[in-house]
Amino acid sequence: MILGIDTSIGTAVAIVDPAGRVRAEAVSPDPRGHAEVIGDLLVRVFGDAGVGPAEITAVAAGMGPGPFTGLRVGIAAARAFALGRGIPLIPVASHDAAARAHVDPEFASPGAAPVEGEPIAIVTDARRRELAVSVYRVENGMPVRIVDPHLVPRAATEPLDLFGAPAVELAETTSISAAALARVAAERLASGAIDIAIGDAAEPLYLRAPDVTVPAGPKKVGT
Repeated sequence: MILGIDTSIGTAVAIVDPAGRVRAEAVSPDPRGHAEVIGDLLVRVFGDAGVGPAEITAVAAGMGPGPFTGLRVGIAAARAFALGRGIPLIPVASHDAAARAHVDPEFASPGAAPVEGEPIAIVTDARRRELAVSVYRVENGMPVRIVDPHLVPRAATEPLDLFGAPAVELAETTSISAAALARVAAERLASGAIDIAIGDAAEPLYLRAPDVTVPAGPKKVGT
């Protein structure tokens, strides 16, 4: 079983089996308060799935992009669980999970089937009047990232490449499915496309420096 945890937008936790079948998922849409709800969501998905922590064989951590404070709550929870159980931590970009949900009939809206070769823009709120944008192309029915996550001003009027419209005019993703996140991790594990030995070393996609910085040191005072 794979446990998925993402706090890049709201807070989402899910458990899927090695084949990618969703056993349980719990979500809080609150864009803040991740630390207050994540424990309850974990308890809920284990209860709904009818499994115990000992049955989890890997943890998928949503790596963003997202705000510094929110992301670190989910990543810390995922790392703590993986470390406590001695199991692999699989880092997955949260936008990869959103793109996977976009093409998956189980998660996508009815009638939104992907078109082979079609680009997909994943756009999320990055706050500070900015958007986080990644671009994918559908290949063999699956999304392949062709433009890595980056920040775009909400006021930008330049059309995104391949879309002919600025990012603010494209559909915005307002939630990340932890089930889709865990499914991406399950597929990468099954294909051998990830080195689980270095999973814990992956860097979160904050895209900007945190507000809090280390002081430069005490100022010299003259006499």
